[in-house]
Amino acid sequence: MGRAFVYVVLGGGVAAGYAALEFARRGGYSRGELCIISEEAVAPYERPALSKGYLLPEDPARLPGFHTCVGANDELLTTKWYKEQGIELVLGTKVISADVRRKTLLTATGETISYKTLIIATGARALKLEEFGISGSDATNICYLRSLDDADKLVNAMSSCSGGNAVVIGGGYIGMECAAALVTNKIKVTMVFPENHCMARLFTQKIAEYYESYYTSKGVTFTKGTVLTSFEKEDPTGKVTAVVLKDGKHLPADMVVVGIGIRANTSLFEGQLLMEKGGIKVNGQMQTSDSSVYAVGDVAAFPIKLFDGDTRRLEHVDSARRTARHAVAAILEPSKTRDVDYLPFFYSRVFTLSWQFYGDNVGEVVHYGDFASSSPSFGAYWISKGRITGAFLEGGSREEYEALSVVVRRKAKVSSMSELEKQGLSFAIQESKKDLPDSGVTLGEKPTFVWYATAGVVAAVSISAFGYWYGRKRRRW
Repeated sequence: MGRAFVYVVLGGGVAAGYAALEFARRGGYSRGELCIISEEAVAPYERPALSKGYLLPEDPARLPGFHTCVGANDELLTTKWYKEQGIELVLGTKVISADVRRKTLLTATGETISYKTLIIATGARALKLEEFGISGSDATNICYLRSLDDADKLVNAMSSCSGGNAVVIGGGYIGMECAAALVTNKIKVTMVFPENHCMARLFTQKIAEYYESYYTSKGVTFTKGTVLTSFEKEDPTGKVTAVVLKDGKHLPADMVVVGIGIRANTSLFEGQLLMEKGGIKVNGQMQTSDSSVYAVGDVAAFPIKLFDGDTRRLEHVDSARRTARHAVAAILEPSKTRDVDYLPFFYSRVFTLSWQFYGDNVGEVVHYGDFASSSPSFGAYWISKGRITGAFLEGGSREEYEALSVVVRRKAKVSSMSELEKQGLSFAIQESKKDLPDSGVTLGEKPTFVWYATAGVVAAVSISAFGYWYGRKRRRW
């Protein structure tokens, strides 16, 4: 038995939802020609909500409030919307093999689904402790966070842990955002990671010190430079009662949250498509080594024009949204679609803090601004070969974030490092006002970073605000 479609989107995450919206707006398909296959039982949703609004103790975000594409201030795509658009949702379905040559997918139930054009939006999976030789992460009070089921398990664990102890393993995005949520739920938190400071892949030591100090003021304890080696468990329940570290410390734990990174879901296509940087290699049209297959989001390794065409795999929701839309444009109107020209963009919002980063954190660093204020406004530039390669800002306004994006995209020239430090944010504001050619934004759409910045100004930029943005209402800014 089997079904045949013209277009198949494999994966039901953020990228799938934005691809569907782009298909619907551009047309080019008939009812029943397009389907989305997802292992999850619900329509695509805004995954960032899971580490923010979903974890709130009061008025938490819940579906259908954060289905795509509300994260970009766009339509709310419920199951009803897909039905109205003639897009078939094949939910709760695991694909166990793919044959690129024959253009078929085989599901766990034995059904064969064929396609003419495939968009791989399989995303990534959370790395498990077992992959590092540590057993026992199947305990009921050990949580990961990647899917709605993961989030529900985390919420249940928190509900029985008020006033208790939580250990967060990992100092990256998930670790930092979950630690903030746990504290908000009145749980004592200890963060454990091997690096010298949090967010080591992006933050400088100086930037990290500010956030670690802020988290400490909220009751978070940091245990750095060591790793988890094992758990102590309670018989007969098997629940973890303590985390044992490499340096011999035993940390009491009523629950554990693990955020140690992700790995792109490429296994179905290994040996069939070219791979690079841990993902599926694509060109500027998001097209793989097979002309009928495209890849988008976390799973795609694509060329970044800003980095002289260097191939990168970006693990962030903004990239998933933008690459998905670009792939659909390239599929439906290849002659009119230029190669993707993406400005790497990352952001996070916790407590009352809000930061954004653009570009690449390579080169010499210049910090600026007030790192001591209770209402901080500080940042950093990365400079290589006399030009701006990256920029970071905490506590900025819409105009300030937009100015940073412009100077990074233009690779603004820096004549004096000491003068840049004195000018600080004003350098970006002044440079962005200069009448210079700009490569613009892919597909001519409003940059998503502009919406994020606007939302940050209007909505008090906090975990609670995310419950509002993603889970309770849609707003037009």
